[in-house]
Amino acid sequence: MPFIPLHDDTPRYLIARPWTVWCLIPITALCFLIQMVSGSEGGLRLIYGLGVIPATLSGEAQLADELVLVDPVVTLLSHQFLHGDFMHLFGNMLFLWVFGDNVEDAMGHVRFLIFYLLCGALAGLAQLLVDPASTTPLIGASGAISGILGAYLILHPKAKVLVPVIIIPLYLPAWLLLIFWFGFQFFALANGGDSNVAWWAHIGGFIAGAALIPLFRYRAVPLFGLGDPPGGVTLRRGVGWQPRNGGRRGPWG
Repeated sequence: MPFIPLHDDTPRYLIARPWTVWCLIPITALCFLIQMVSGSEGGLRLIYGLGVIPATLSGEAQLADELVLVDPVVTLLSHQFLHGDFMHLFGNMLFLWVFGDNVEDAMGHVRFLIFYLLCGALAGLAQLLVDPASTTPLIGASGAISGILGAYLILHPKAKVLVPVIIIPLYLPAWLLLIFWFGFQFFALANGGDSNVAWWAHIGGFIAGAALIPLFRYRAVPLFGLGDPPGGVTLRRGVGWQPRNGGRRGPWG
């Protein structure tokens, strides 16, 4: 993990609470708990039955009947809720907690869920395109989280993110951290990074998030941090945001 985010200074304007983020975290944690209590054999069956296996999607291989749990296409969604170990889960959920609420704020609860799952699916397809003969299961929310990072970069590049530098917590520009994160994926690939990490899924998810955010955001939400707060929103001291011109309080598309 090239950096560890602790907090960001970007307020939410359009939603009071990021319900989708708050639901995704415990649901994903519950899925990991089910993996753990399933034992080594049961957990392995879940990984092979619900993880993305590029070779089964490309038709170059077929999973043994006793391991098939869902159609291979469905694994583009199901793999996002499984994780290899606790640190894999913790890292993804930490990034979701810090960055996800502002992306959800830009599009609303339902759109965000669709966006999240779509970025994760496109990340799996990116790994498939690069290595269609691979029989190694791909699991984890990393592709979806990468999509959130790509979207955050387009939405709030000037935001400040609290990260520990050695042992000193510092607020650094989001654009610097996220571009560094994206570049690190290519650096790892070029230097034979951990073979257990789906680097191309990270890259594909990030690009997907950056490309999709203009389509998923509410029209009033500006890009690149320009014109915050969103159009139609006025901030009042001690009150929070209020709609301009007596409009309805709430998000609009």
